[in-house]
Amino acid sequence: MKYFFAVLALGLMTITTQADVASWYGPGFHGKKTASGERFNRHSFTAAHRSLPFGSIVRVCHRSRCVTVRINDRGPFVKGRSIDLSEAAAKAIGCKGICSVTIRRIK
Repeated sequence: MKYFFAVLALGLMTITTQADVASWYGPGFHGKKTASGERFNRHSFTAAHRSLPFGSIVRVCHRSRCVTVRINDRGPFVKGRSIDLSEAAAKAIGCKGICSVTIRRIK
């Protein structure tokens, strides 16, 4: 029985993640160039991040809904926020305005 609880406790430690804050951007930036040079499309599953390399694939989850996005821009430029999602990506996870998310780099 001790072994079971030790494994359970160890498992809980490995799945905890840091909560980040996400926001979204859309209509005002649609069609404008991103920092990577491509045109922003608010209907694509893309995001802006301050330090991840362009082309990085990231899994973003809000509550029980997750979305996979590609980093193609820099930002957010508001203190306390970690990632700016495209309108489509934010809508897919139910993020309206600002929301708490977990972010995991896949590739």
